[in-house]
Amino acid sequence: MIALVAGDVAVRRPDHVVIETAGGVGYRLAVSAETLRQVPGVGRSVSLHTHLVVRDDALALYGFATEEERELFLMLLSVQSVGPKVAIAVLSGGTPRDLLAALAAGDAARFQAVPGIGKRTAERIIVELREKVGATLPEQAISITRGDDPRALAREGLLGLGYSPQEVDDLLDGATGERPEDLIADALRSARR
Repeated sequence: MIALVAGDVAVRRPDHVVIETAGGVGYRLAVSAETLRQVPGVGRSVSLHTHLVVRDDALALYGFATEEERELFLMLLSVQSVGPKVAIAVLSGGTPRDLLAALAAGDAARFQAVPGIGKRTAERIIVELREKVGATLPEQAISITRGDDPRALAREGLLGLGYSPQEVDDLLDGATGERPEDLIADALRSARR
């Protein structure tokens, strides 16, 4: 696994950079607009955290200015229907801190503004990642009120994903969990079966 690439910037484009290492090898890294802002001009030294995506037909290297951005990229990849290109597009929409706050606040519109993300995918990103990012943000940033009925919140979340009221009732009928996030995740698992 290639975790870090350090060297001189050989190419700087809107969607990628090429970094020439001391051995004379140039690594092409796809980057978000946020990372690109922090990459210096051609000929200057830079160090980027990386993630290698291995596919049957290609090896793709993605570069990140911070470890926080790389971790957010990996979290986004864990969401169904989100691939590396969409994850990079999401990361281009703001700083990792801004995006984590949008996740915690349930700001679906922020994610729908990204090309390639519709309403369902935006809601799925929020549902699947809200719990993960809750640990990284102060409690007051999380918009779910803990005193609310978990089933009612789960129902609202599934309706937001585009399911009909009847489908939501059927999905939640067998769902288990104490928190809305658990109920929604269980309901989505049963919907895939």
